[in-house]
Amino acid sequence: MKTNVDCIPCFTRHALEAARTVGLDEARTVLLMNDVLKMLQSLNWSEPPPVMARDIHRLIKKRIENPDPFEQHKRQSTKDALKHLPKIRDCVAKSDNPFATAVRFAIAGNAIDLGAKTAHEINISHIFQTALDTPVDESAIGHLEQRVQNAQRILFLADNAGEIVFDIPLLDLIGKQKLTVAVRGDAVINDATMDDAERAGIKGQFNTVSNGSDTPGTWLSDCSIDFKRIFKHSDLIIAKGQGNYETLNDASQNIFFLFKAKCKVICADAGVPLNSFAIILSEIAKSQIT
Repeated sequence: MKTNVDCIPCFTRHALEAARTVGLDEARTVLLMNDVLKMLQSLNWSEPPPVMARDIHRLIKKRIENPDPFEQHKRQSTKDALKHLPKIRDCVAKSDNPFATAVRFAIAGNAIDLGAKTAHEINISHIFQTALDTPVDESAIGHLEQRVQNAQRILFLADNAGEIVFDIPLLDLIGKQKLTVAVRGDAVINDATMDDAERAGIKGQFNTVSNGSDTPGTWLSDCSIDFKRIFKHSDLIIAKGQGNYETLNDASQNIFFLFKAKCKVICADAGVPLNSFAIILSEIAKSQIT
């Protein structure tokens, strides 16, 4: 999926939000914004937005001299989400369809996304309620459940810190025996790293690996050899978040993409309404529906 000019406001907002988060003064903030605008002129616009975001955030981290400017936001969102985990588990356990309800919560958690919103716009209590109220493609969930039951090696591509707490009931239902959870190899925006997986309790419970990349998606050419081996040999891949959709929507793998559609560019590409709960199947996944 190629980047287009509609992505520019997101890229510049990321830089401004990072500067404000770490308390950068006005003069250095202006210099940072100028550098970001200059970089936008030299990047390869045929690449997906997360690849451009990776390069921009490398510049941001260098200029503000902070390797993880959103660390405190990540810690707080994880802490807040963990407060809701008992309620989420209770809802899933009491549901007529626990798997479908767990998928709902996993998608709802994708709203914890500093790539699409500012920290002040994220309300975890509201996210909990949207999981129960937002329409979702039940037939697609049924197909996913069937694939989960039949697969032997499942790779779960996690997305953001805090969001991964909302994934836990779904991970529990999939089962640790067949599951590998992948996180980012280094900090970028509020994407989950191994540290965030540990804070959420995922690292100690499930086989958790780093993909070796600081791209806010899964750009395979940027990932580690070990991760690419796991990716290649997985029977089923569950990919959370818009960044994973943007970087893997053309991949020749059995992939189910789960995300909240927060960006008009992605909505147009995926053919889903804004703010909807999206379950998108890769072409191979579609071909296996019987």
